[in-house]
Amino acid sequence: MNNTNWNLDPAHSEIGFKVKHMMITNVSGAFTDFNVEATSEGDDFTKGNINFNAKTASVNTKSEQRDGHLRSPEFFDSEKYPEMKFKGTSYEKVSGDHYKLNGNLTIKDVTKPVSLDVEYGGVNKDPWGNTKAGFTLNGKINRKDFGLNWNAALETGGVMVSEEVKINAEIQLVKAQ
Repeated sequence: MNNTNWNLDPAHSEIGFKVKHMMITNVSGAFTDFNVEATSEGDDFTKGNINFNAKTASVNTKSEQRDGHLRSPEFFDSEKYPEMKFKGTSYEKVSGDHYKLNGNLTIKDVTKPVSLDVEYGGVNKDPWGNTKAGFTLNGKINRKDFGLNWNAALETGGVMVSEEVKINAEIQLVKAQ
């Protein structure tokens, strides 16, 4: 069987993250400029490939000052490292609609293995005849593993920003014509 190519449907996709702030609440953010490319064998993504990249300067936490800090050399250093990349190495069924996507995440020229939990929404045709596939992804990374080290101590103990970053994404792909 031939490989099927899939492209991102950006109007129905989002890549987000959450980080604990001051050890009491989560701050959410997203990347607004990203791309996902995938191949499958028919509709079977376990026999394909999934890759992702995001422009680090597109980070958006709904705070201009915080976004500027995230783009600075203390975090993403967007001028020097304009993209983060994920290259899938395996996509395996766990049970039912639940899968595990393993791959290598590169941020600031540091590459580490990452494992994401995937809920596969299935494949469907839209009213215009386009075949679409849907995925919900969740996982976490330690930002210090990728050289995102900035922090500040709190007067009461603890730190301003947690090391753990929760990743969440809703991805809709459209089968290439």
